[in-house]
Amino acid sequence: MTLSPVVKYLLRYLALAYVGILVVVPVALILWRTFAPGLGEFFASITTPAAISALELSLLVVAIVVPLNVLFGVPTALVLARNKFRGKSVLQAIIDLPFAVSPVVVGVALILLWGSAGLLGFVETDLGFKIIFSFPGIVLASIFVTVPFVIREVEPVLHELGTDQEEASATLGAQWWQTFWRITLPSIRWGLTYGIVLTIARTLGEYGAVIMVSSNLPGQSQTMTLLVSDRYLRGNEYGAYAVSTLLMGVAVLVLIVQVILDARRARAAK
Repeated sequence: MTLSPVVKYLLRYLALAYVGILVVVPVALILWRTFAPGLGEFFASITTPAAISALELSLLVVAIVVPLNVLFGVPTALVLARNKFRGKSVLQAIIDLPFAVSPVVVGVALILLWGSAGLLGFVETDLGFKIIFSFPGIVLASIFVTVPFVIREVEPVLHELGTDQEEASATLGAQWWQTFWRITLPSIRWGLTYGIVLTIARTLGEYGAVIMVSSNLPGQSQTMTLLVSDRYLRGNEYGAYAVSTLLMGVAVLVLIVQVILDARRARAAK
């Protein structure tokens, strides 16, 4: 079907208007509210002890979540791509569950599981290891919502790669870890890196699951997203705008990395 030039321009402007109203205008408004008082006020707001603590906590969560997702995500992707077994479709559905379930529901489920009155509540009541309303709960919630990213980025690459090179390596006498390190890992590096980037972005921006399992104490258990909400609810709107702008800056950096990876992946595929 060939569209007339008028219809093409109309659709183009409608798409631009849609993106502008939903994305550009709100972001521009936050930036304007943030920098209207000046850069000094902005830096003063994002360098308070609470803001620095929230940034450090968010980065610490990222530093834990990303390696764990890589450690368990890559083997899971290998199992899914290299094997056929009963229950594979069920496993695929479980991996995609975080895409379908509300993060708030995830938080409630973690409370029912790890809370003092939960199924595994003995960990807190008998062993004294507090998970819910503590740092481990934030990590668990962040892991749950980011589980699919590494797996879903690596698995298609493994399907495309096939098994010829790995089988040839095994035939030549290489151990499984040598085959993985020298053949498989270099071949999946772009998919793995892309999954890591998405994991970082989702971890930094997660709110729904984290708010349910965090005590939300300033300077102790507040991530960046929780700090934004806390400041806004306390009437410190400018402080919320400033931290939101900082988060948007991190998101822009992640987006730039994503674009660079897409370009390099396209060049590598040629």
